[in-house]
Amino acid sequence: MEDLTRVMYSMVDASVSDKSTISQGQPISVDQVMNNAGGYGWTVTPMGRVRRFLCLGSEGGTYYVKEKTLTQENAACIERLIADGKGKEVVNEIRTFSVEGRTAKQSPILFALALCARSKDLPTQKTAYEVLNDVCRIPTHLFEFIEYCELLSCGTGWGRAHRRAVCKWYNQFQSNPMKLAMHVTKYRNRKDWTHLDVLRLAHIKPADAQIGAVTRYVVKGLTASKEFYVTDDCEESIKKVFEFISAVEAAKSSTEEKDVVELISKHDLVREHVPTKLLNSVAVWECLLNKMPMTALIRNLGKMTAINLITPGSPAESLVVQKLSNEVSLKHARIHPFSVMVGLKTYSKGSGEKGRLKWTPSEKVVKALDAAFYKAFKYVEPTDKRYCLAVDVSGSMSCPVMGTPSISAADAATAMMMCTVKTERLCDVVAFSDNLTPVHVNPNHTLRQVLTMTQKIPMGATDCALPMTWAQEKKGKYDVFIVYTDCETWCGTIHPAEALRRYRQSSGIWDAKLIVCGMASTAFTIADPNDPGMLDIVGFDSAAPEVMKNFINGLIC
Repeated sequence: MEDLTRVMYSMVDASVSDKSTISQGQPISVDQVMNNAGGYGWTVTPMGRVRRFLCLGSEGGTYYVKEKTLTQENAACIERLIADGKGKEVVNEIRTFSVEGRTAKQSPILFALALCARSKDLPTQKTAYEVLNDVCRIPTHLFEFIEYCELLSCGTGWGRAHRRAVCKWYNQFQSNPMKLAMHVTKYRNRKDWTHLDVLRLAHIKPADAQIGAVTRYVVKGLTASKEFYVTDDCEESIKKVFEFISAVEAAKSSTEEKDVVELISKHDLVREHVPTKLLNSVAVWECLLNKMPMTALIRNLGKMTAINLITPGSPAESLVVQKLSNEVSLKHARIHPFSVMVGLKTYSKGSGEKGRLKWTPSEKVVKALDAAFYKAFKYVEPTDKRYCLAVDVSGSMSCPVMGTPSISAADAATAMMMCTVKTERLCDVVAFSDNLTPVHVNPNHTLRQVLTMTQKIPMGATDCALPMTWAQEKKGKYDVFIVYTDCETWCGTIHPAEALRRYRQSSGIWDAKLIVCGMASTAFTIADPNDPGMLDIVGFDSAAPEVMKNFINGLIC
């Protein structure tokens, strides 16, 4: 079996006598292309690039490519797939990533869906509108999708298919009109769109009286809609809808803390329903906290700490820790690990990115956020393989990831690396640029501690071959190399793929694998697509650990 494995992997470069003398500034095969830094690698598959875009987006661009150019490149990739008859596959991938909560931000998903909906390919367009309700789960998503459609169609986007899909979005709440009432009162406007704008342009025909009651409230106001729908023989569900909407309107105009607290408690109102002048009330926030959704909880931790609701030993602190520790709630809320990481870094710092709000972080909450980060990934059984985990800390990895100023691509790579450290018992960690530094971490380290370690390592040029050449020099025994990088490698004297092949030969581990965890939505990878032991995946895809496990165990290739 070992001989068969050796033959299989050695066949990959049997046609080339010796590529170990070819630097990264030159190609080692005809299918390589020049990356943005001037080095050579391979292009990811078109669908692979779409996955990178869905997960990582193009906001803020990269070290080498501006945001506008990166967006245009990814849009062109989607358009080429549609032209090749793969539009339905693209839409299905968009839906999968959205429904499974595999992305931290919805904007790339909504932009990609709008591209498909605006396509001239009718099957692609039809499929895009069919999944609209699955992808746009709240009005924020719907409004952003509509805005992208407007931009892509130069303001002429309200055709029959578009109107029908938007009407279907509102009418989907036939069995749950209270949810629609919550949506239209919580998310009143986003992206310069309001429900009034959308309902008028869509020419909505309510599917039943309950939907009609909510939409008429949006268009005509509370009094006119109550007069029209609330009668002695109207359905109980309509009365409940107007009872809720009346509570929302009462809260908006209330100046008394106790009245708002009572309304929140009785009608499950949320922060968006509270008048601005009462958003510093401890009593109001204490009442909101009881049923606060997970995303809102993480976003408002700083505020609740700043007003002294969350203090050491307080009931609020205990409740927050309990909520953050509930793995089922994290999964149900589709909380993405990156969102938790941003929350952890912001809360730990004690101040927001904007504004003057400051607080003293609760250590128990910080620890709960740290634990929640790993729980937000799908649980993966350990493989018991020997890992070399290599984090790219070169200059190009200093750019923000997903447009988040507080998190660099190197920080995100470090966080992804720690997921494997927490799962596998045989891990060596290194950080590299044009030099390599071993990083001594263990599963007990917090994410904050490890980020502090890697952030102290000087940045330099990029040589993604270093993890393999280092392992060969020190005669390390590894079954798997995972390199977390933007793939903009250029300064090495040997190509990363060739370095892995040399490592296989010198170590005798003929099935040693390389997994490239891409941390930018560019088209490049250092993984040779012709080598069955190399895999390119998307960084900060919440399903990435499971994909890596399956590849390592030979379940995918």
